[in-house]
Amino acid sequence: MPSSPALVWFRDDLRLADNPALTHGARDGRPVAALYVLDEVSPGVRPLGGAARWWLAQSLKALARDLGAHGIPLVLRRGRAGEIVPALARTLGAGLVTFNSRPGAGERAIDEQVAAALRAAGGEARLFNGHMLHEPGSVHTAAGTLPRTFSAFHRAALKDWTPRPPLPLPPRLEAARHAQASEDLARWALEPSRPDWAQGLRATWQVGEAAARERLNAFLSAGGRGYAELRDRPDRDHVSRLSPHLRWGETSPRQVASAVLHAVEAQGLAPHDGEKFLAELYWREFNHHILNAAPDLATRNLNPAFDAFPWRDAPEACAAWQSGRTGYPIVDAAMRQLWQTGWMHNRVRMVVASFLAKHLLVDWRAGERWFWDTLVDADAASNPGNWQWVAGSGVDAAPYFRIFNPVLQGEKFDPDGAYVRAFVPELARLPSALIHKPWTGDAAALARAGVRLGRDYPRPIVDHAQARARALDAFQQIKAQ
Repeated sequence: MPSSPALVWFRDDLRLADNPALTHGARDGRPVAALYVLDEVSPGVRPLGGAARWWLAQSLKALARDLGAHGIPLVLRRGRAGEIVPALARTLGAGLVTFNSRPGAGERAIDEQVAAALRAAGGEARLFNGHMLHEPGSVHTAAGTLPRTFSAFHRAALKDWTPRPPLPLPPRLEAARHAQASEDLARWALEPSRPDWAQGLRATWQVGEAAARERLNAFLSAGGRGYAELRDRPDRDHVSRLSPHLRWGETSPRQVASAVLHAVEAQGLAPHDGEKFLAELYWREFNHHILNAAPDLATRNLNPAFDAFPWRDAPEACAAWQSGRTGYPIVDAAMRQLWQTGWMHNRVRMVVASFLAKHLLVDWRAGERWFWDTLVDADAASNPGNWQWVAGSGVDAAPYFRIFNPVLQGEKFDPDGAYVRAFVPELARLPSALIHKPWTGDAAALARAGVRLGRDYPRPIVDHAQARARALDAFQQIKAQ
């Protein structure tokens, strides 16, 4: 049995089961020390947004409890991970450091720095893939390049591939004996205080590995049934809400995929529901592989033609969009849901992103930054990848002429207005025929509903038809170049 401990460095993998780094570190009964480093200062590392910081605080508390049940303390450090990890390994006498990979360029540079420092000291670093279904760079065309469309990526990923079953909790976890004190999580000030804007987040979410497992089981036993047909309905509970758990690694994509396949085989989940859900899991995978190939995904148009796009400087319109005061109820409901809960249904994510980039002609990067700060599930791959998809500037992007009509989107996917009524309560008494276009109501109908346009609720800040024509004209300008 190895006598020196292994240092397991947790990152975006805040779980014990199906954690290759933990499993390998604890192999052969090796004692384990656990570390998390909050690194917001190393070059190329993007500091977390406010909602993500709140989630991280709760997830670290849950991880500390789960490790503590096995007698393993979670050591917290703040600063440059490339320096902290090798230094702690030396102090502990850990000849082995294990950790799971991340696709960002800044994170990969830190990994290389840690591995080099450990090798120089006679130690060993072992890096694993615990965050994706496929190794970064392993899904490619016959020419060896990343497929540029999701359908091609999906086909290539599934070809001749047998999914690895998720790893169980290591059968034996022994704590390394050490007296390394942890930094005080509260002193990191990850949670807001003055003002405390996280009340809605606390009311909405249960955080941690156990909560992720419960959420997945609940979805597969209820909401997953009918997923293929009803997943686009923000007024219905037919989505998994697993995205923040996946973002923080409280569950792994392998655990999710395995549970879905088991539900189809043994629990009566319809095959087409399971297939559609797994395709959405692969959309996440696609974005992570894009980030691996394009580290500047959050700042650079992947389609260089968009470098000449005539974006508008429209701070007032952007502020109205951020606060849910555009005058389009489905857009405003979504933006208020985001602010209250740190999350937004995928269908309306597309609608609000299209509204900002196409109705308002505001640079998609402004929207990406807002989502980065307000989403609990914002990650470095899916957040910019999805924004580039909607804006038309990314790989496999939605055609630019696909400009979502917010009224029609509301009427199709929130037909009774239940979603709007939940998040835009000043419109709650409007009849369903007006709920998505209150400006078309006559004075009597508005008065009965207690709605005074321009006072209780704004008139639309832009006309849809005019905005659509303006956006298409702007696109023609860059096509002509």
